[in-house]
Amino acid sequence: MHLYHLSLQPPSNIVCAVHGSFAGISKQQEVVVARGSILQLLVCDSRSGKINVKCSHDVFGIIRSLAAFKLTGGSKDYIVVGSDSGRFVILEYIPNKNCFERVHQETYGKTGCRRIVPGQYLATDPKGRAVLIGAVERQKLVYIMNRDSEANLTISSPLEAHRNFSVCYDVIGMDVGFENPTFACLEVEYEEVDQDPTGEAARNVEQCLTFYELDLGLNHVVRKYSEPLPERGNHLIPVPGGNDGPSGVIVCCQNVIVYKNLGEQQDIRVPLPRRRNDIEYEDTPLLVIASAAHKTKSIYFFLIQLENGDLFKVTLDTEGDIVTDMHLKYFDTVPPANAMCILKTGFLFVAAEFGNHQLYQIARLGTDDAEPDFSSRSTKAGLYNVRDLMNLVMVDTMDSLDPLIQTQVADWANEDAPQIYAICGRGGRSTLRVLRNGLEIAEMAVSELPGNPVAVWTVRRTVDDQYHSYIIVSFANATLVLAIQDSIEEVPDSGFLGTAPTIGCGLIGDDSLLQVYPGGLRHIKSDRRINEWKTPARRYIVNCAINRRQVVIALSGGVIVYFELDLTNQLREFSDHHAFESDILCMSISEIPEGELRSRFLTVGLADNTVRVISLDPTDCLQRLGVQSVQGDPSSLLIIETPDDTGAAPVLHMNIGLSNGCLIRTTIDQVTGDLADTRTRYLGTKPVSLYKVTVEGKDAVIATSSRSWVLYNYQNRFHLTPLSYMPLESAAPFVSPQCAEGIVAVGKSTLRILAFEKLGAVFNQTTHRLKFTPRKFVSLFGTDNLIVVEADHAAFTEKAKADRKAALVEGAEAAVQAARHDVNQQYNAQELRELYRNLDNDESQHGLPKNRNGTWASSIRLINATRGNTLCHYELPEGEAAMCVELVQFRSQPDSVFVLVGCASNLQLVPHHNPQAGCVYTFLVSKAVQGFEFIHRTVLDSPVYSIHAFKGVALIGVGRMLRLYDFGKKRLLMKCENKSLSSSLIPEDMEHLF
Repeated sequence: MHLYHLSLQPPSNIVCAVHGSFAGISKQQEVVVARGSILQLLVCDSRSGKINVKCSHDVFGIIRSLAAFKLTGGSKDYIVVGSDSGRFVILEYIPNKNCFERVHQETYGKTGCRRIVPGQYLATDPKGRAVLIGAVERQKLVYIMNRDSEANLTISSPLEAHRNFSVCYDVIGMDVGFENPTFACLEVEYEEVDQDPTGEAARNVEQCLTFYELDLGLNHVVRKYSEPLPERGNHLIPVPGGNDGPSGVIVCCQNVIVYKNLGEQQDIRVPLPRRRNDIEYEDTPLLVIASAAHKTKSIYFFLIQLENGDLFKVTLDTEGDIVTDMHLKYFDTVPPANAMCILKTGFLFVAAEFGNHQLYQIARLGTDDAEPDFSSRSTKAGLYNVRDLMNLVMVDTMDSLDPLIQTQVADWANEDAPQIYAICGRGGRSTLRVLRNGLEIAEMAVSELPGNPVAVWTVRRTVDDQYHSYIIVSFANATLVLAIQDSIEEVPDSGFLGTAPTIGCGLIGDDSLLQVYPGGLRHIKSDRRINEWKTPARRYIVNCAINRRQVVIALSGGVIVYFELDLTNQLREFSDHHAFESDILCMSISEIPEGELRSRFLTVGLADNTVRVISLDPTDCLQRLGVQSVQGDPSSLLIIETPDDTGAAPVLHMNIGLSNGCLIRTTIDQVTGDLADTRTRYLGTKPVSLYKVTVEGKDAVIATSSRSWVLYNYQNRFHLTPLSYMPLESAAPFVSPQCAEGIVAVGKSTLRILAFEKLGAVFNQTTHRLKFTPRKFVSLFGTDNLIVVEADHAAFTEKAKADRKAALVEGAEAAVQAARHDVNQQYNAQELRELYRNLDNDESQHGLPKNRNGTWASSIRLINATRGNTLCHYELPEGEAAMCVELVQFRSQPDSVFVLVGCASNLQLVPHHNPQAGCVYTFLVSKAVQGFEFIHRTVLDSPVYSIHAFKGVALIGVGRMLRLYDFGKKRLLMKCENKSLSSSLIPEDMEHLF
């Protein structure tokens, strides 16, 4: 038995990302990302600036690392995956199949994320000759890549590069041209640390930069060189070599980056600059967390990112192969990233550590701005002013809930479908998100109509037209024709009969239009000549089905009349009519297959609760091929053709909408017409109507009921998703120069032009900003208001922020007084004073300023979950970390609702130790549930991590103790305490809790 789980939504965080030409298309690069167990190929559209998920595959494992490499002279990149499988896996993306194919799979160790099993680190030789896969501790394996006689990728047996008693921090492949492949590694050897019980060796242990060389002639790996580092490093950046650059490596250490290389090269050190217009302390350590490199034939540069999100452009000055100087320049500020990718098309993809992932267009390279330049000639850290985006332009985002802290499912918005309310994010980018099951819709235009329309169609003038020419809107007793140009305007001489409702219309032949109305057919030629066919006496048309060469109409009384376009572009009526015993409720005809003259299948829905497949082949015209009974009256039919990406014949799917709100999808055998593989889904309380639209170049279905749905094929699987939009009454595809793939729809008395966004997504999100990292929330009884507690370590409260600003202004005032005799210094001091006085950075863009270690900032917020507005906000004193919240109705105060917030006082994380103090804040919720009032603060001897309402009292976890508290005027009153959960002192009414 094989067990696996599939979540409602795949993981949204991105662990690692690499870019390359995986499809093998010249001048096009894609991004491959790992989302937990999901491997995805992302394509950035250079015209629209949108990120599209081209391929998604679940590996049913944990992806730990990714790398891309290209063989010398090759046209496409391969993907190397390090996972918890204990295997070295190389994948190739196959564009025509739209999938990843396994090229090689080599087993080398045990499964699981173990510290001595390789998979945590991957490094590739820039020439594609070798790949190193490493573990956190001791083990490293090197595989040699090559080609066979048929140009297929080959792989050697693994070569060991193990080092006992060593911990690896990072590893990269150096660019050494066509010399022996070399890998650089940050290592710490701990053999002496293990043998020192005092801990002195651990405090003084050195970190080394080690170079491993793969000797291709002798076929083994040697430890070529090792050098201790004065500062601890955490990140390595390879520098282009060979004919493109000086080679070497940039070591990112705490507060400094260092360029190193073998030979006569001297170390080039540049201190990391600090924000000038910020309130952070000067001794706050700075670390590089991510980097990206960009290389062309003429230039190369690097972007590095600090913990606060600031990007710096790094360039090197060289003389021959010797680096003489290294320059840093502030570039922009983006969310802290797990990985960054610079594409040749000028995009920067940021896979954010927390929150949404973002795609930026690089508008400038930062060479012509007034930002200060920091180089190795300076021994002190420089200063710069953080600002809004100037070199980057954000063009698209990908939603991410990481980290998801708490969720609750409820229908507080009264939408008849529950929403998911989630708190997620970290710091100034924290959010409260409302998730609705549905596809996001972009509303492009809305126009009022002179009445309530019944249906809408779009038609082209000729078969070769790229865009639609007319929008036809049918009312109960009239038809309105609109021309699609720079603006949408009514056309009085289109040839359509405007005094009657339209039952169906479309392009017929190569350049003619057809209108079906209750009294007959109207065939409108390209030269404006009109041929009409009138219905027999006392009969009228109730339904129709049209494709480019065939027309089938249903007359009142259950009679079908069939027309077909002949070679002279005339509609010819078949003499044989077919009559049913029941009334015809709906009809549909499939499109004409490529290379054929007609479609073979017509489907008819009858009032006797059956759907019948009718042949339109001349040999057995209007003969029944198949029948299916349904559980209600069929209200709509639609046949769509689903192409197969593997090259097999397309599949015909018949979609049946029922009057009871159900949608049935069944497959039509293209040879016999038999029906099979029937699937049913309930859509709403109203009869289902079906309309054909286009999604990513394939046929899709809009289903309207009490709620609108879309059925489309995306990444080789069907998606049936509700639309997060008002209920629609009719829809049709819409293509214009301004909208490459949209829909035109009618709802109530309006005409709407819409477009789908974020295909494949299960939920669409509404985001409300928070200030600190949310810890927990509770909902107020019977309302859509939430109490959210937020807390951040090493953050400033508003009071602490004001005090820090005042101290900075006071220091600047002292500098002004001290520089009375130096005009330049006095001007600089005055400028700094004004800067501190007007300091007001956007914390959602630039992050929270970092306070001292051990400080906390917390707040309690009353927020409306549907509108997102804050009704009441209370900030706790500095040093108190809010951990939990609960609503309690005390038995001594039955008419009041209290909010209890549990806190830990002076909690220190690094090094971690449990504080010996905590407290509980008590607030009274107002009668109108629009605010809360502070009542008192109860000091406790241990931190509070959990509170629960229990039979009119509060059950509070205080450290390792469990206590019952009742309401008191000045503080909470302890009623009972249990120090050991296994103790027999637990009251009888609390035994069921344990």
